[in-house]
Amino acid sequence: MPKLPAVRPRELVAKLKHLGFIEHHQVGSHLTLKQPSTGYRAVVPMHLKDIKKGTLSALLREAHVERDEFIEA
Repeated sequence: MPKLPAVRPRELVAKLKHLGFIEHHQVGSHLTLKQPSTGYRAVVPMHLKDIKKGTLSALLREAHVERDEFIEA
């Protein structure tokens, strides 16, 4: 299983959109994306720094996105 790359929040949002997620709403500095067909959601902290690997891993698990699928997007 490949390691997760360091990504900025905007890159993460772009990859999730490529995987079929759409922007649902934003509260403060957290953007919620939702996949219409499955109802899965992902909450992305829109900070300036890279997203930590543990946070990214938990976010992908919550959104039901496989690591390989995320890396290829």
